[in-house]
Amino acid sequence: MHPLIKEIWAWVRSIAAAFALTLVIGIFVFQPTTVLGHSMDPTLHNEQRIYVSKLSHTFRYAPKYGDIVIIDSRVERERTLKDDLLEHPLLMFIRGSDDPNMYVKRVIGKPGDVLELKNGKVYRNGELLEEPYLNEPMQVLGEHKWTIPEGHIFVMGDNRNHSKDSREIGFIPLDHVLGIKM
Repeated sequence: MHPLIKEIWAWVRSIAAAFALTLVIGIFVFQPTTVLGHSMDPTLHNEQRIYVSKLSHTFRYAPKYGDIVIIDSRVERERTLKDDLLEHPLLMFIRGSDDPNMYVKRVIGKPGDVLELKNGKVYRNGELLEEPYLNEPMQVLGEHKWTIPEGHIFVMGDNRNHSKDSREIGFIPLDHVLGIKM
């Protein structure tokens, strides 16, 4: 084989291996993402880049209270490996846009918890949550109460008056939690 062809083939193999490794890391280990909107102000800001550990999604374990998570807001549909592949940061870069269905939120409730909104405050299992990260006092019309079902979590943005979260989209299936902010 001609030395130039050998050299080109070596480069092609190296680039293919790097591409495959990038796919595996981005799907199963960690990935960068961009915060879209102001729902997490003042903690995170619009267009801020963050890194997300994908291990919770890969190994199917639940996030902890207070974790900042990336979720797929399309809770009415099943997720597949195809979704994980299409949401890879490299493909997002090629398309030139982030997925508007991916939300950045904070975990407020886990399976079995009873959450209540009363007088602009959140109570979990009867205890008032201390939430120093909030942007401003929450404006709530009336009182609300939810019991989080098995296999789901309840999330809210830190900028509660300007956040589309579990209060609107419903409970988040654990397989829709795509990662935890590092």
